[in-house]
Amino acid sequence: MNQKALVVLSGGQDSTTCLFWALREFDEVFALGFTYGQKHAAEVELARAICAEQNVPFEVMDVPLLGQLGRNSLTDTSLTMDENKPADAPPNTFVPGRNLFFLSIAAVYARERGIFHLVTGVGQTDFSGYPDCRDNFVKSLNVTLNLAMDEQFCIHTPLMWRDKAETWALADELGVLDLIRQRTLTCYNGVVGDGCGHCPACQLRQAGLQQYLLTKETTNK
Repeated sequence: MNQKALVVLSGGQDSTTCLFWALREFDEVFALGFTYGQKHAAEVELARAICAEQNVPFEVMDVPLLGQLGRNSLTDTSLTMDENKPADAPPNTFVPGRNLFFLSIAAVYARERGIFHLVTGVGQTDFSGYPDCRDNFVKSLNVTLNLAMDEQFCIHTPLMWRDKAETWALADELGVLDLIRQRTLTCYNGVVGDGCGHCPACQLRQAGLQQYLLTKETTNK
């Protein structure tokens, strides 16, 4: 009955929503962020500020090797970002191994602190073609981590089967819709809040928000 959880926190919409979900579900919450050469590391400072307000211990680990292993448009300024997913491959915003590395590091970090609940904001419903956001990957990694360290970790994925509208609904349910909207960074072009409106991440985020607000308005009539 260990009631401590570690949230893998990027400072984006999904992981920040998961932070507040964890604060509701667990007695004690910690957060871990990463820098890996991403263009818009300002998201980490947004996460830090929110954690400070919520009295959540937050630590950042620098893993530059991740940004150097494979080419992607989030760490390589010479690459033009894919506006649409290619038919036969993930978009070039996909950082190969990112969730594999993050969750593995998080598990080691958590184990040293007696934490066995890990929380991540990945989701299969709106996974943007990223293979390491899928449920089968998370379940497989969960088994691997348990075998690798002879422990019983539980990886929680509150958003796994929620689309973006349902993710906004959860944020509203948790009482943080405005905070998530105004103080998180999802935009691939580095614009905080509602973002640039043009990149794939912003389009997905805004379409979900408008769908949720319309549904909420209709329901309340």
